[in-house]
Amino acid sequence: MKDITIKDVLACTEGKLITGDEALICKEFSKDTRTIKKGDIYIGIKGENFNGNAFWKKALDNGAMGVIIQDVKLDKHDIEPYQDKVIIEVEDTLQALYKLASYKRDTYDVPVIAITGSVGKTSTKDLVANVVAQKYKICKTIGNNNNNIGMPFTILNAPNDIEAFVLEMGMNHLGEIHLLSKIAKPNICIITNIGTSHIGNLGSRENILKAKLEILDGAKNPYMIINNDNDLLHKWYKEHKDKINVKTYGIHEKSDIQAEEIELYENGSKYNTYVKNKKENIKVPVGGEHFVLNSLCAIAVGELLNIENDAIKRGIETFSLTKNRMEIIELKNGIRLINDAYNSSVESVKASLAYMNHMKANRRIAVLGDILETGEFALALHKEIGEIVCENQVDILICSGENAKYIAESAKEKGFNEKNIYYFENREEIVNLLKQIMQSEDVILFKASNGMRFFDIVEKIKIEFK
Repeated sequence: MKDITIKDVLACTEGKLITGDEALICKEFSKDTRTIKKGDIYIGIKGENFNGNAFWKKALDNGAMGVIIQDVKLDKHDIEPYQDKVIIEVEDTLQALYKLASYKRDTYDVPVIAITGSVGKTSTKDLVANVVAQKYKICKTIGNNNNNIGMPFTILNAPNDIEAFVLEMGMNHLGEIHLLSKIAKPNICIITNIGTSHIGNLGSRENILKAKLEILDGAKNPYMIINNDNDLLHKWYKEHKDKINVKTYGIHEKSDIQAEEIELYENGSKYNTYVKNKKENIKVPVGGEHFVLNSLCAIAVGELLNIENDAIKRGIETFSLTKNRMEIIELKNGIRLINDAYNSSVESVKASLAYMNHMKANRRIAVLGDILETGEFALALHKEIGEIVCENQVDILICSGENAKYIAESAKEKGFNEKNIYYFENREEIVNLLKQIMQSEDVILFKASNGMRFFDIVEKIKIEFK
């Protein structure tokens, strides 16, 4: 990896240097004047509701070494105070970001692991990253910066001595992962599952599969890792296993990495599997069968990168979750909250309820909200969740959201005790109810799409009962 200079920036973005020294070395890049550091290069990103180009002066005043901007009228009075800074004009700052990230990616000769899927991307990314970090110095996606802006900035701000990338790729529409793959050029591609997330945008699970498979579009001699228990991925594997290098993992379908003799606990699990033809006992520090699957994926990556068995096991045993994903919060009187309020889908609700089943509890309370971006499928999918609630050990059901009312209606139709079903228009009503009804040793699951902001309910309950 070589340093990127202003001259390199100009070459790959076809930018115009207004002022500044071409020989200067770029350290890090930023799009936020509030967090910008001395020496950063600020990129003014123009979105639907926000134009970062308007804040180029603030970025320079706050310590930025330079700015990359578009559609800004500059006169000599604007430029004069910043003669010691770098100002670059480009036609499109978003395209400049993509070109810069792709350029920097090409300066590394290291493994690039890309992860996508309907659910489980972030937790799988965390597990895989922790395993890979046992052998390599890694750069991984922080939090949920997995879109067309977050992922390029992750690559741009990677240190020069990185030995592996672990990148999460998200999407809402066809074509979005294609762009990310072309930038990242992964050589290990992972699809965790094909569910119903964003089905309102894509129209069918088959189209979701098509969108996820775009992860291969920019791949360099790729190795594909897939969840063989997923019906559509299993079908794809059978049709393509002779055309591409594929490694499978699973619990129920016979797979390259397969868990056997699984034991599930409240706070974890253990199982046996073969790693490099040696039988190993694997311990996972987070409960739920879906985390067994995530850990199998991490083992598959560890095998491909020839990481020692003990290091693979250590990486799994010591990983920690990103905030708001299956976060267990212990309150007074033995009350526990399961904060899984970052995202939601039929598949992830099912997994979260199954996890709650394994927890010892006085009562199990499910606080469920809308799954967003379901479009014409909203009614059917939310009614399906009502049925899933009835299949699990749930004592009290609390729903909120325009479509969550169908969860409540469906649960009632399937025989859930009507006296224990609550529906509210807003989050404050949920907080007030929980304050009234919470009892010692209750377990309460919060699950909804991020836009429902159920994590705000969690924070208010934490303050009240800590």
